Order: sequence, then structure tokens, then C-alpha cells
Amino acid sequence: MVERLGLRQPGASRTTRRAAAAPDPVELRLMNGFELLHDGAPISFPMSVQRLLAFLALQERPIQRLYVAGKLWLDVPEERAFASLRSALWRANQPGIPLVVAVNSQLTLDPGVRVDLRDASRQAHRVIDAGSGEDASFAIALTGELLPDWYDDWLLIERERYRQLRLHALEALAGRLTVLARYADAAEAALTAIAGEPLRESAHRALIHVHLAEGNPSEALRHYALFRDLLRSELGLDPSEQLEQLVAGLTRR
Repeated sequence: MVERLGLRQPGASRTTRRAAAAPDPVELRLMNGFELLHDGAPISFPMSVQRLLAFLALQERPIQRLYVAGKLWLDVPEERAFASLRSALWRANQPGIPLVVAVNSQLTLDPGVRVDLRDASRQAHRVIDAGSGEDASFAIALTGELLPDWYDDWLLIERERYRQLRLHALEALAGRLTVLARYADAAEAALTAIAGEPLRESAHRALIHVHLAEGNPSEALRHYALFRDLLRSELGLDPSEQLEQLVAGLTRR
């Protein structure tokens, strides 16, 4: 039995059926905060529904109701967790927009809901896999953080997973743009990665590569010194041998 939790009126007119076949777009935004849009207009939901939709959006396949209830209502008895899940599903159904699909005992986000995290993740994988994505505007799309104001335990690993994917994609993009001699765009991608994790050496190496490829050894040396001092100040560490070799012809320690 498949149940789509959204508007489905029996005996609808032909016009209504055509509209149902081509519904208005539904967009779930998880980057930099939760937002659900229907045809461009925001929809307000209580926190229980927000958490349910966000959790389902992070899953790659349908999930058992028992698992969903246990993850979202971890600190309450099972019976109360199931009651909270039923309440959240009922509330999600109220706007009459397909949001959750119930397949027997499993739940999944309706395939018609577009999720910004999924779009960004797919594009990041394409960049890392040397596919498309050399557009410099992609760096701007990867500046966000997954639900930064939420503190749920189930979100921690997902947030770190996306953070790592984002940083690797930005570094790969910086390298690809450097090869294409698009130095300003390459520097922007590398700096976006650095802003996301200031102590990540590979991001700083990407920026130094940009400076060297562009013929700006003084910029490369200046940035090396800034990172070296930051690393020593924050962690009491020195840059790796890999970075030292990169600037070996420019400076002596």
C-alpha cells in the first residue's frame, strides 16, 4: 500500500487532474536554515514536521517508521515516539501538498520535492569526478552549512559528511580552474574552502598553487607565511613537508 501524504481529492475535475499531474514546484531548503517553499511561497510548519522532513531528505532510500520515530524522538518511550511521528505526519498533510510518501511501514520524502542539499551534493560529486561544474558561481553555491542552528544528534554526521564533500569539491574546482588559467575564479573557490575551514592545509595549498600559476610568487609566499603563523598559533604545528616543498624555491625557514 502506497500512501502519498498530500492533497488527493476524489472526483476531481479534468483541470484539477491536469494540475495534479504537473504540480507546482516544492522546494526544501536545508542550507543555512530550514525553509519549505511551494511555488515560491514559504510554508510554515512546527518544529516536529521540520525535523521529519529534514530527516527524510537526508535518507537515500525509504526508512522504516520505527527507525524514524526512534531517531527523531530518541529520549521518549516507543509508544510516545510513534504518537509524535503520527502527529507530525498528520500536520505535514495539512497544506494539501505531497511531502511524504508512506509505503507500507516505510517513509520517504515525496520525489517531487526538490532539496537544495541534494542538488549541491550531486554537483559537488560531478566536480570531484572531473565532470562538469567549472562555472565559478558553483563556489558561491557551496558556501552554506547544513542546518547550522539545529543540534540534533542524528544531524551531526550528515553535517560533517556534507562539509567534507563541499571542501573537497571546492579544492577540486580551484585546481580545475587553475589549469584553465581562470585564476580569479580559482582563487575564489580556494578562498571559499579556506573560509569554511581556516586550518585546512589542502585549501591553502590550492590557493598557493593559484598564485604560483598566475606568476605571483610574492602572493604565494605571503599566503604561506600567513597560514604557517596561523597553524603555529592555533595548533602549535608546522606546515607539512608537501607545503614546504611547494614554496621551497621562494623561502628558507
